[in-house]
Amino acid sequence: MVLVLASRSPRRQEILRRAGIAFIVRPADVDETPIEREDPTEHVRRLALEKAMAVECAESETVLGADTVVVAGGEILGKPSDAADAARMLRVLSGRDHQVLTGICLRTNRRQIVDVEATRVWFRPLNDGDIRAYIATGEPMDKAGAYAIQGLASKFIPRIEGCFFNVVGLPVAKVAAHLEDLSK
Repeated sequence: MVLVLASRSPRRQEILRRAGIAFIVRPADVDETPIEREDPTEHVRRLALEKAMAVECAESETVLGADTVVVAGGEILGKPSDAADAARMLRVLSGRDHQVLTGICLRTNRRQIVDVEATRVWFRPLNDGDIRAYIATGEPMDKAGAYAIQGLASKFIPRIEGCFFNVVGLPVAKVAAHLEDLSK
């Protein structure tokens, strides 16, 4: 079976590469806007399924669609629209815990598996200088919740509970387990 990643995400590609999972990229073009009052878990499940269904799947292929969001106080924090939005998100995360949810969908022509991974992340309190300096690096701009746990934001995160790779963008152990199930 050939794994098709329905994503342009360099982080997802790197996670799969480092885990030794061979894949090809066939990006999905899906509107990621949340539906009004959509539950965050259902949101990532829906988008993962839509992404997996949006790309072609040949007989010998398994398509992987995924979507990651940060949820704080019931609010979905996607990718920031600009520096002011990134600052707003970082203020929301400052000094508290939040959840990172990633929906995954693996599908073949015969079967599909949709699942969600949740990881709890704690941020230390951030002052305005921390936030300004971090935004100035540019790192927050294409990340859900406006931070990269594997990068410069690592110094803000004293603790996580759950899968580290989920916070980066793909719960690779869960993906590998489901790929094994699909191969049976």
